[in-house]
Order: sequence, then structure tokens, then C-alpha cells
Amino acid sequence: MDRFLSNAVNRIDSKGRVSVPAHFRSVVQKRGFTELYALRALDIPAMDVGGLDLLDRYEERIAQEDPFLQTADDMSFFVHGDGTFLKLDQDGRITVTDFLREHTGITTDVAFVGRGLFFQIWEPERLKAHGQEVRARLLKLRQAAGSGVTAGQSAGSGVTAGQSE
Repeated sequence: MDRFLSNAVNRIDSKGRVSVPAHFRSVVQKRGFTELYALRALDIPAMDVGGLDLLDRYEERIAQEDPFLQTADDMSFFVHGDGTFLKLDQDGRITVTDFLREHTGITTDVAFVGRGLFFQIWEPERLKAHGQEVRARLLKLRQAAGSGVTAGQSAGSGVTAGQSE
């Protein structure tokens, strides 16, 4: 397997380190990551963590912008200023720095969540609340799809916005 899947919660030790789950370390090894890039997520209190390919993907997107416009500058500020490198020690642990703690609210435990090509680091209770919100949004979408209501259509009208009967 070469994708980050599932989730786990591990406790931070007395030296401020936490073990990355074994199945995540296996993916790191299989994908040949020698260091991890971590970025503060833009809209949630989590860190997105992956290999240098994650950083490369963001930098490729920045390169598509006009370097003289504010957008490129803002994107660089975010990708580079809100990012850091994490080192896995020989026992598969990372140090939970103040940089990670400030954005996530992590204190004693760290939740690791697979996101396919990257994973996230969360404070466990915040992750639990976020998971409930995500499930509620998806359930609402499923229920709307099951009733035949789509975006731009009101229930019972049978007419999509912009159409007339």
C-alpha cells in the first residue's frame, strides 16, 4: 500500500515526541520520503503532512501565477511561511513543536488521519468534531441526491434554475 489510510491517536512523550503510526511510516518508506513537509491547513486546525512531492505540488501552482501579483506572493507566504520540515527519528517519532501546537491545539495526544497522498495531524477532540461536521455535510448531500434535488433546483419544483416549464 502506498497511500495514507485510516487514523490513529498516539500520546506525546515527555520529550515532546510522538510516534508516527507504523502503517504511515510504511508508506513514507515505500514512497521514499527522506523528510516530511508539514503545512498549516488553511481552513481547519490541522497540519497537512507529506513528502517533498506535496511541497512541489504547491510550488508548481505558485509558478503558474504572475510573480508580480499579490496572489503569487500570498501563496508563497502561505506555502513557505506556514510550512515546516519534520524529521522522523530512528524510532519513527517526530517532535511536536510549538509551530504544530499553536495551529492545531495539540497538548498531550496527536491524531493522525490518512488523506491518500498525504496525512493530517490533529488534536483528537477537534478531529472528532470535524469528523461529525464532515459526516453531517455528506449525509445532507446524500439525502438531497436521493430526493432528486440537485444544486440550483428547489424541492418539488422539478425545474432547475434558469429553466422554465
